[in-house]
Amino acid sequence: MANGNNGNGAPKLVRCAIYTRKSTDEGLNQDFNSLDAQRDAGEAYIRSQAGEGWTLLPDQYDDGGYTGANMDRPALRRLLADIQAKKVDCVVVYKVDRLSRSIRDFGRIMEILEKHGATFVSVTQQFNTTTSLGRLTLNILLSFAQFEREIISERTRDKQILARRRGKWTGGHLPLGYDLEDGNLVINEEEAARVRQVFEWYLEGHSVHGIVAKCEGLGWRNKEWATKEGKTFGGHPMRKCHIYTMLANPLYAARIRAADEIVAATHPRIVDDNTFDLVQQKLKENTRNPGRGGGPRVEALLRGLLYCAACGSPMSPSYSSRQNRRYRYYVCLRAMQRNGDGCTTRAVSAPVVEEAVVESVRRFAMQPEVVEAIARAARQRLTEELGRHREELKAVNVRVRNAKSQLARAKNLDAGREAALRETVSSGEAQAEQLRSLVERGERLRFDDQMVRQRMATFDEVWKAMTIQQQAALLRQLIERVGYDARGDKVKVTYHSNSIREFCKGATK
Repeated sequence: MANGNNGNGAPKLVRCAIYTRKSTDEGLNQDFNSLDAQRDAGEAYIRSQAGEGWTLLPDQYDDGGYTGANMDRPALRRLLADIQAKKVDCVVVYKVDRLSRSIRDFGRIMEILEKHGATFVSVTQQFNTTTSLGRLTLNILLSFAQFEREIISERTRDKQILARRRGKWTGGHLPLGYDLEDGNLVINEEEAARVRQVFEWYLEGHSVHGIVAKCEGLGWRNKEWATKEGKTFGGHPMRKCHIYTMLANPLYAARIRAADEIVAATHPRIVDDNTFDLVQQKLKENTRNPGRGGGPRVEALLRGLLYCAACGSPMSPSYSSRQNRRYRYYVCLRAMQRNGDGCTTRAVSAPVVEEAVVESVRRFAMQPEVVEAIARAARQRLTEELGRHREELKAVNVRVRNAKSQLARAKNLDAGREAALRETVSSGEAQAEQLRSLVERGERLRFDDQMVRQRMATFDEVWKAMTIQQQAALLRQLIERVGYDARGDKVKVTYHSNSIREFCKGATK
């Protein structure tokens, strides 16, 4: 390292700061720990450079119990602040990875050093960061340090997954209902009774919001626990997120997550399997149908398609009930929101307008251009399927011939090998027979306009066999919008420009 001089022949003063770090706090309470060993090595190195003007600053920069994967370390922050304040000329560490195990973070540190005229020295790895070769060497060493950290993380994660697959709890926030004894989960009876009560409330039909209110009234809080270092977590009033987490936590049923699977755990259960599974089913049902409130969703074939011709507003599905019967209708949103002052369109019977639209689709399906397009699409699809069947039949025949040839040529075949070849022949011949039957049947088919008209005549049967969701999906595929004109009680259906093509796709599947 080039230090220069102060103009009088004496070496220039180099103020050195020693930085030490240890990833865990294990052993730090000993009289002579890892941080002390790193500092001793740094002091010895600085003394060896005393002739070059090196001198040790009195401030100590020690991070005990801090990872090198990030820069969130108090001593490091203090050191960088002193560098920026021009109080430090050289940073001395025992090894590069003591300063950082991240290439990105180390680059940021080096930028700060270079910007403020400071340098960097590793006691056990000699290089000079003022040269390009020195910086290259440093980056190589740091790459290995980061690789080592990632390998350690992967090993730790793999060990945790293996332990979980054996049913062991590997740590984390303690769930309500359990305490920790010798690294194992044991039941806290008072808390476990609260957990069981929450599960019962949910199965009885209480909403999560209602359960939160009940917990608040009883003064129940979430789990409070402390780490070995004395840090306290939890103890807060129950919120919706706490209830959802509790209801979905497999630990309560003596199960545990291991990677992408859930396995049996070794700790005792708080709720039985049947209760837990019923709650999971109900959670899924509520997730599929969010925000339904107390009322049922109205079945509406034209939801999102029907508009008022008078004002252009959407017409929303609704219903009324009388003597245990439900009457469905559509109402103009503008008329409903303005109490009839903005639009004169009155509610229209849902079955009446829906049947008018279905009749339009029925006539649409029988139009000559639609019939012709469906016939053409069906012929093309049949040609493609026949081609695939023929290619597959060809490949099966080759496989069977090869197997027969091997059986004929080979003598003293191994029993297992001979059985495998005979199975190939047998299954291949059966598959070939099925494929030949499909090809022959396909070759006899003829898709012309007359045949398609006969098929389309069964529209009503097919329509009735569909669910309302399937019916609505078909209408959205074909129809752009439906206009209802109350003045003439007319329904106008506007089809998508590519309706024929889309309909043909569905009709030939």
